[in-house]
Amino acid sequence: MLEVVRIPVLSDNYVWLLHDDASGETVVVDPAVAEPVLEAASRRGWKIGQIWNTHWHGDHVGGNAAIKAATGCIITGPAAEAEKIGTLDRIVREGDSVRIGDHQAAVLEVPAHTAGHIAYHLTQDRLLFVGDTLFAMGCGRLFEGTAAQMFANMQRFAAMPDDTTVYCAHEYTQSNGRFALTVEPDNAALRTRMAAVDAARARGEATVPTSIGLERATNIFMRARDVAQLAERRAAKDAA
Repeated sequence: MLEVVRIPVLSDNYVWLLHDDASGETVVVDPAVAEPVLEAASRRGWKIGQIWNTHWHGDHVGGNAAIKAATGCIITGPAAEAEKIGTLDRIVREGDSVRIGDHQAAVLEVPAHTAGHIAYHLTQDRLLFVGDTLFAMGCGRLFEGTAAQMFANMQRFAAMPDDTTVYCAHEYTQSNGRFALTVEPDNAALRTRMAAVDAARARGEATVPTSIGLERATNIFMRARDVAQLAERRAAKDAA
């Protein structure tokens, strides 16, 4: 079994630390900064051997160089963004895979938030690291891609098993859910989820990871019927 640790950094980012006890291997996903990640690994007696980046934004790769300097780890990231991530040792694209111990993750190209964004899907473990593509009750802004690309991403994720655990990189759930209620005010699953989210945030608790099943029931972008509806909802959320 893989152990996954959530490390809150900056104002609302989450860095994910994966550890495979059988092999002793440890991977960091999207380190925005280095020190809290190094401290979390050290406290557990784990040695970081890899970093997996999903895209080039600074709040996902900012800790790469310092973690590599401290640990000698191998950094993997999207081939299409290699020129923007100067610390990469290995570039990957759709069809490639990465490993932690005996656990294999398929690389999925999911452009839209950025042009070369990727996700890491550990199919057998039913774990999905999505960066800024899918959020709890939301999706990423379309900085470098299109609504058609994001719609395709949402459909691809929606086809995964309900019990797939989704690790996104930001604590956006409460604001996403409040907006979602303006779009689907009669969605009972959404109302129930928002009550739980509001209570959790009032206690200072995180609301991610999430699951594919939960997102299919409550995520208005995953539930969009077509590209036009997703684009309309994305534009409205950006303007909110």
